[in-house]
Amino acid sequence: MKAVTIFGAHDLRVVERPDPEPGAGEVLVRMGAGGICGSDMSYWSKGRVGDFAIREPMVLGHEIAGTVERCAPDVTTLIPGTRVAVDPSRPCLHCAYCRAGRSNLCSNMRFFGSAALFPHVQGAFAETFVCRADQCHAIPPAMPFRVAALAEPLAVALHGVRRAGEVLGKHVLVTGAGPIGMLAVLVLRHAGAASVTVTDLVDAPLRLALDAGADAAINVATEPERLARFEANKGHFDIAIEATGAPSALAGLFSLVRPGGRIVQLGILPPGAVGVPVNLLVVREIDYVGAFRFSAEFAAAVALLASGRIDMTPVLSADMPADRPAEAFELAADRTRSIKVHLHF
Repeated sequence: MKAVTIFGAHDLRVVERPDPEPGAGEVLVRMGAGGICGSDMSYWSKGRVGDFAIREPMVLGHEIAGTVERCAPDVTTLIPGTRVAVDPSRPCLHCAYCRAGRSNLCSNMRFFGSAALFPHVQGAFAETFVCRADQCHAIPPAMPFRVAALAEPLAVALHGVRRAGEVLGKHVLVTGAGPIGMLAVLVLRHAGAASVTVTDLVDAPLRLALDAGADAAINVATEPERLARFEANKGHFDIAIEATGAPSALAGLFSLVRPGGRIVQLGILPPGAVGVPVNLLVVREIDYVGAFRFSAEFAAAVALLASGRIDMTPVLSADMPADRPAEAFELAADRTRSIKVHLHF
C-alpha cells in the first residue's frame, strides 16, 4: 500500500509499505479523506511538533474518515462497508486518567501520526490502515468523507471551549483564524457566546472568520489599535482562547481579559519555557488552563456534523491527491489560500 511518510523537515514522500492486517478487536479501514493538520505541517516544516521530534520515518495523518474493509473475527460492532470517522486516539483504557474519564491524558496513549513515542505511532495517510473497532464512529451515507474527517479538529475545538467553562452570554476572544480557531468560532456561536472577536496576522482567514460567525475580525499586524481598545477598564473579554501557539499572542491576552476571566491555551507553544505576565494573572485572578486533544468530544463532534447544525463550509478549502503531498502541504501552509486541505487516494 502507499502511505504519505515524513523522513525529516521538508522530506515528505509517498512510499510503499506492507499491507496491514487487523488483529484482535481491530478493523482495516480504507482511507476516504484525510485532513492536513497544523501538527502535520509542523513535522513537515520543522521536523517536530513542540517537544516531539522525528527520529524515524513516520506516516502522517490523524484527521481521517473512510470505509471499513475487513474486521477481525471478534469484532461484532462493525461490518465491512460501514463508513466511519476514525478517532485517532488509542488510549489504554486502564490507567487512572482513562478510568477518570480523561482519556486524552492517558499515561499510555498511542495517537496516530505522533512522534511523542519511539518507535513512533504511524499515522493514517495511507491507502489502508488498522485501528481498534472502538475508534470508529459510523457516519451517515450522504456525509462527504472530508466533512467526516473534520470530526477530529472539531473535537479539539469542542474540548477547548469546554475547558473555557460556561460561554453562554460571554464575550470571547479567539487568537488565530486557522482551522482550530475557525472551528472554535463555530462552536462558540453554537454554544451561545454573546460576542466572538478573532485576531490574526492575515486578512484572508479573518474574512472567513466573519463568514463563520465572528462579530469582529482584527488584523493585529496592520490595525493593532483596534485590539488595544479592549484593554480599557481592566480588560473586556470574559474568555480568551489562544489558538496560535505564539508566545507574543499569549502574553498580550492578560491585559485583554477582565478580572476573574479565563484563558484557554489551545495552541502548542514552542519547546521550552515561555514567559507570561504572571503579576497580571495574579492581580486579576485570571484562570489560565490548558486544553489537550479531546476525549468524549469526538463522538459529540461526529453527532454535530451529522446533524448539520454547524456549517463547515468556511473551513473546507481543497481536496488534493495523496500522491502529490508536497503540493498539498504547500497549499495548506499558504494561509492566503486555504484553511483546511484534505488528501485522498
